[in-house]
Amino acid sequence: MQFETKIAVVLRDDLAVWQKANVTAFLVSGVAGTSPDTVGESYRDASGNEYLPMFVQPVLVYEADAPALRRAYERAMDRGVTPAIYTSELFATGHDEANRAAVAAVSAEDLDLVGIAVHAERKTVDKIVDRLRFHS
Repeated sequence: MQFETKIAVVLRDDLAVWQKANVTAFLVSGVAGTSPDTVGESYRDASGNEYLPMFVQPVLVYEADAPALRRAYERAMDRGVTPAIYTSELFATGHDEANRAAVAAVSAEDLDLVGIAVHAERKTVDKIVDRLRFHS
């Protein structure tokens, strides 16, 4: 099935495995929280147990070195696509308010990005992630 939109996560390639998983989880929550149409209906098994809904489309995960991640961030911003961002400082915080304060303390050009997530029209996302490789 071809979707009109695309969800993409770009992770810095020098992160530890646990950091990649953590960053991905936080970033996609930004997409789900601001784009309710990306989340489907609850799941139900044959026994009648209900489970939480998930995205209705795949999430594509890419990896990049720091300059390529910055380029993807700038491409998103230049195209009017608001990304979810995760900076290195957020590994040392413990809650949402501290996370937002850590980001607010740094100008956009000085953000030490370790990951971004975007949700936009498919062709726009393709331009944002152009030349990046899928996470392996």
